Amino acid sequence: MKSGLLVVNKPKGISSAGVVSRLKRLLKVKKIGHTGTLDPFATGVLPIVVGQATRISKYFLKGVKGYYAQVTLGIETDTCDCTGTVTHTAPSGRLAALDSYQVQDVVTGFLGPQEQIPPAYSALKHKGRPLYKLARQGQIIEKPPRPIEIMAIKMENFCMDTNGHPVFNMPVTCSGGTYIRSLAHDIGAALGCGAHLSALHRTRAGQFNIEHAVDLDHFEKMSPRDIEARFISMSQCLAFLPAIVADSETAGKVKYGRPLSVAEIPMPDALPMAGNKNELQNNISDIRILDSDDNLLAIVTPDISGQTYKYCCVFSA
Repeated sequence: MKSGLLVVNKPKGISSAGVVSRLKRLLKVKKIGHTGTLDPFATGVLPIVVGQATRISKYFLKGVKGYYAQVTLGIETDTCDCTGTVTHTAPSGRLAALDSYQVQDVVTGFLGPQEQIPPAYSALKHKGRPLYKLARQGQIIEKPPRPIEIMAIKMENFCMDTNGHPVFNMPVTCSGGTYIRSLAHDIGAALGCGAHLSALHRTRAGQFNIEHAVDLDHFEKMSPRDIEARFISMSQCLAFLPAIVADSETAGKVKYGRPLSVAEIPMPDALPMAGNKNELQNNISDIRILDSDDNLLAIVTPDISGQTYKYCCVFSA
């Protein structure tokens, strides 16, 4: 089984780990994982890394995300979403006073860099334990605010649901680590009526869009060989990193992790310095080393002297 990345369109009602388990059984592989959790009630883009590609997961965790959310006003839950227990319901008079222009102004007010408090029911850990497990035991842990950025957000299709609660759709483009549940809660707080996330569809994870995604049940009707044909290669997945094409001598050195100098393998032109950022990933000073067939041999980065390279990962053929 070769290594690579699959883009799954996750269905509603299954955890991200459940998707991984089903594909693991189907592909009969030992190493497989996802690059960013989607809650069971959510659907959409879930990149799955297989084989050696599990070693490059970190490059996708902080990528820009895109969502199409549904927010219900007037009801708060302990999880900030539709799976939780209702903790507050706004008076009907407060809801009747809301209009779409007011909601739109509040929603667009969340555009830009800001700090967000992660929800108590999340996979973040406290002393090694996931917050959601602690919350289910009555231990509500509030993590400090974290910097996020909302690059695009708007309100669409404002209407009343069958229970008389205002509902709207909300396309969002945001930085990795943004919780749309918390965003919905914060919008409700700003409006003074409360809110929760009632549906969520992820349309983008880094460079992978919903157009690239294949339904999970479709994968399960395919043979392992046909699924392999849908793999995105590790080199292609990391196309946002600059590349060096190694000759046979260099490829031999890389295979055994032997020292590489900048003098013998010049750095790519216009290599960004460590610490700079693009919208896909943070460590863009990392460099792909490829063979003549575009296979990923290694990921390296210039050391502090700028004279030699340090190995981040070496991949077997």
